[in-house]
Amino acid sequence: MLIAGMKDLQEAIAFAKAAESKWPQSMKMPDGQFVMTFDSGEKAPDNEVLGPVTPRGGHSGIVYRGGKVLAEWGDVARPDMTFSVAKSFLALLAGLAVSDGLIKDLDDKAGPSALDDGFTSEQNKDITWRHLLTQTSEWQGTLFDKEDRIDHNRVVGLAVAEAPVLLGKRGTRRPLRKPGSFYEYNDVRVNRLSLSLLQLFKEPLPSVLKRRIMDPIGVSQDWKWDGYRNSTVTIDGKPMVSVPGGGHWGGGIVISARDLALMGLLVAQGGVWDGKQLLPKGWTEELVKPCPVAPFYGLMWWLNTNKRQFAAASERSYFALGWGGHIVWIDPDNDLVTVLRWIDRSRAPGFVERLLGALAK
Repeated sequence: MLIAGMKDLQEAIAFAKAAESKWPQSMKMPDGQFVMTFDSGEKAPDNEVLGPVTPRGGHSGIVYRGGKVLAEWGDVARPDMTFSVAKSFLALLAGLAVSDGLIKDLDDKAGPSALDDGFTSEQNKDITWRHLLTQTSEWQGTLFDKEDRIDHNRVVGLAVAEAPVLLGKRGTRRPLRKPGSFYEYNDVRVNRLSLSLLQLFKEPLPSVLKRRIMDPIGVSQDWKWDGYRNSTVTIDGKPMVSVPGGGHWGGGIVISARDLALMGLLVAQGGVWDGKQLLPKGWTEELVKPCPVAPFYGLMWWLNTNKRQFAAASERSYFALGWGGHIVWIDPDNDLVTVLRWIDRSRAPGFVERLLGALAK
């Protein structure tokens, strides 16, 4: 469906449709390996899949401008895995923890509220909530059979020239730094954040998200957040599944483009929906404050600092990004919320340039 009739907009959409991700629909490589761990270069046992893997649909997209649908294409109602877009949802849940007083200050240490010994070591004892949310925690340990070492030397968003310490092959152990001093995109540490939030709420995170964000903004009932087969923990005598902040080893958030767009609209509107403040006032501004040691990253949201994500986009743009070509793009300067599913990431800048060009005419 195309609400606007601009020829240039139609051409931008045609470009996006032609730039679909090359990931297999089965999500498995010819040898049976999960495409995510294959892309990551992981070998056994590091590549063991722990959660469900959902076969994917085709490319789809939706563009909101001024809070109204400008265009949509593909099956925007089909739920699909979103991979690291789930991290941005964790940041929204952290905001709820702040509003509930469960987190007094992002610079408080995370350890005192933990219900396990995950922060008692010398390396981990000084880790704060901000460190966890900015991927600068340098947390050390094994969680759900995955060691933090698996994502050592993982360069995501950081050019090798900017990170001379990353001298080893991905997945090989490196000397750890002081928490807060070094950025590394590490899914084991993100899963530690998720477990820590679960221990705060003492309620499964999908349940908190559904009740306090998803249902109030009117998303469908088709989304889910899968955990791992081994990520059940006991809190107050009740078994609860700790969900991952992505689909690296399976699991994660499975959701439609349309529902992702509603989440994007909530964030773009400062956390307000139908006049009700769902996220704490000021939290969406907190999300996009540049991390001191990684100024292209906020609190689990990607920034367009120096236009390094998309050269054509406003520098105030920010994004929830997931491997495989999942993008929630919020552009305050153009009042846009755009969702792209299963797009070749290397070609996404071409769509951004074409869309903004069409809107400028």
